[in-house]
Amino acid sequence: MRTKATFRLPPDLIRRLADYAARKGVSQAVVVEAALESYLSPDGSDRLEAALARRLDRLSRASERLERHVTIGNEALALFVRFWLTITPPLPDAANAAAQAKGRERYQAFIETLGRRLAQSGGLAGEVASEQLREHSDAQSH
Repeated sequence: MRTKATFRLPPDLIRRLADYAARKGVSQAVVVEAALESYLSPDGSDRLEAALARRLDRLSRASERLERHVTIGNEALALFVRFWLTITPPLPDAANAAAQAKGRERYQAFIETLGRRLAQSGGLAGEVASEQLREHSDAQSH
């Protein structure tokens, strides 16, 4: 048995209710009933807390992965710089100006290449994935 209830709502809320009900293909009464059940349910706050805890757990794991990737990137860069500094002999004073000019030219080319790669949606991860797919399909075709 159902009992009729009459109440007033702000026009904006009525519009949102009507839009939501239309999108879901249900009556406004069904939407209101479900919302009230959820709101008045004794375990509603527990469900919300559990949902938030799950979301925070996912964010924590994502943050930990990001931290790990940044650490790996930093270590790789540090090893490269140390290696480069170790094997690069010092230049004689006469060759310094030419080396600096060549260095500026190479740096500009590096910045342009980096800009193009960052503009691509896939970046290095996409390049590695497509390379592996290509190798895998080549191996299957032979």
